[in-house]
Amino acid sequence: MVALTSQIVTRKQLLIHDIRSMYDLYSRYYDACDMDSFEKDMKEKDYVILLTNPCGDIQGFSTLMVLDFVYEEQTMRAIYSGDTIIHHQHWGSQVLLKAWSRIAGSIKREKPDVRLFWFLIVKGYRTYRYLPVFTKNFYPSWRYETPVHIERIMNYLASFKFGNAYDSETGIIRFEESHGHLKGQWADVPERVSGHKDVAYFLHKNPGYVNGHELVCFTELDEANLKSFAYSAFCETELS
Repeated sequence: MVALTSQIVTRKQLLIHDIRSMYDLYSRYYDACDMDSFEKDMKEKDYVILLTNPCGDIQGFSTLMVLDFVYEEQTMRAIYSGDTIIHHQHWGSQVLLKAWSRIAGSIKREKPDVRLFWFLIVKGYRTYRYLPVFTKNFYPSWRYETPVHIERIMNYLASFKFGNAYDSETGIIRFEESHGHLKGQWADVPERVSGHKDVAYFLHKNPGYVNGHELVCFTELDEANLKSFAYSAFCETELS
């Protein structure tokens, strides 16, 4: 496997060529997407993590925006994850995980006394499996019930961001038309992982993922809740 390099940039630093390359990669794996909607979604984001090979070709990316909000008179922040994809030849690489942890740590240091959450909407089991890699406690999970105060924050943010498309009873976002769903071969769940508890739980919670339904997920980003792998990168002060 060729080693990838990560780069964290602001959305405004992206070149037109970068956005086109990102879209080409995304559309290889997802249906129900077009360049106009991809660019529109990109404009609301604050940061982009780019993964490139030694030739400089984009082989993966993740977009994110920072949400500052007040809930029950408490100031809070959330990192909302947008489109994320890695070329299948690089599945298993830890480069994106480390880069994401670094930018999350940088955002936390901007306002260290403000609670910071990861607000993630998930339309594939592979993305859901990032959560137990990063954090000790995340929601929803088969391991434990979601605490009531966390569920309320999740519902608040999801309703604010997605309006009537969000169903608080199920934790699922259903758009009238898919905003992007995995193409056939990439949506299939290999038998070798279908029995994994996290995979089975995701499929139970979000059986409509093949149609673009998205499961709202949530976890707090602080040092006490991070797994050792994410913790070391979260504490790094250099983003490059």
